Amino acid sequence: MIKLAKILYPTDLSDLSLVALKYAKSFAKQYNAQLHCISVVDEGYQYWLALGPDGVPMTIDVDQLISSHQKKMDEFVSEHLADVDKLVTKIIVGKPFVEIVRYAREQAIDMIVLATHGRSGLSHILLGSVAERVVRKAPCPVLTCRPGEHEFIMP
Repeated sequence: MIKLAKILYPTDLSDLSLVALKYAKSFAKQYNAQLHCISVVDEGYQYWLALGPDGVPMTIDVDQLISSHQKKMDEFVSEHLADVDKLVTKIIVGKPFVEIVRYAREQAIDMIVLATHGRSGLSHILLGSVAERVVRKAPCPVLTCRPGEHEFIMP
């Protein structure tokens, strides 16, 4: 028999991530499992003050990024996860796929449920796929959900 005591739902807090949330919540309820909701702040992004040869990269203060992200997470939780009994939330700073896999290992997660943005072609090559990398490196089964595909229907 499958035992799911801990389910991980990584999210970028976007509407696209909600398709996976339906599945994560359903599994958590069915198996009376802890639902871990994490969001990774990618500090690798830099903003440029000016384009061209004189452009200078400008980084945003990590503490400001975390604070801003925490506010968004709090709103997300109150709107979408208020009905979850066993909820663990965390904001992590780092490279998203690395931190998701690390968290799954450290917390002995039994299953990861995450959304894919459904990119293909050049945008997939340039931007990569967090979901694809998580599937390849995860220490547990991973359920990926694409927006616009099969709609989840609550029994």
